[in-house]
Amino acid sequence: MSWIDQHPDMAGAFAAVAEAKSVEQKLFREAMSRLGAAVHVITTDGHAGKTGFTATAVCSVSDAPPTLLVCLNRAATSMPILRGNGVFCVNTLRAGDELIADTFAGRTKVAREARFETGEWGKLSTGSPALMSAVIAFDCRVIEIKAVASHDIYFGIVEAIHQGGSGAALVYHDRLYKQL
Repeated sequence: MSWIDQHPDMAGAFAAVAEAKSVEQKLFREAMSRLGAAVHVITTDGHAGKTGFTATAVCSVSDAPPTLLVCLNRAATSMPILRGNGVFCVNTLRAGDELIADTFAGRTKVAREARFETGEWGKLSTGSPALMSAVIAFDCRVIEIKAVASHDIYFGIVEAIHQGGSGAALVYHDRLYKQL
């Protein structure tokens, strides 16, 4: 029995998605630039390799069990490494960590292997790099991956947390770093 057969009340929602018309990509990107969000560096390490990338597409899903989601474009060079390792750490940057954000976003042209030379890194439960100066670091094990449009959504159960000192977090809003 399919999911739709089990949830007939949702059949109309799927039909609506099929008929939906989206706004222009340029307008959407401009609108999203005005949506302030915390800046994170997502890291992974394991048999598939070591990598990290800057992201704002991070969200809590549940506290029973504690679960986060991270979105990553399937065309990103970090994608096969994250998928292969099946673990990740969400490192929420603090105000003043713009260099770390830019390094892991590829803006500084630092090679992937050398990116971890910026900042002080440790390891928690999964072996993914945890930024010791982060406001908070959530060490996660992937439990599910969903493909939506151009991105994969990685759902991870939180296995460990590292709390940094109190202080302002780094946010990205209107294409600028700000503190909150």
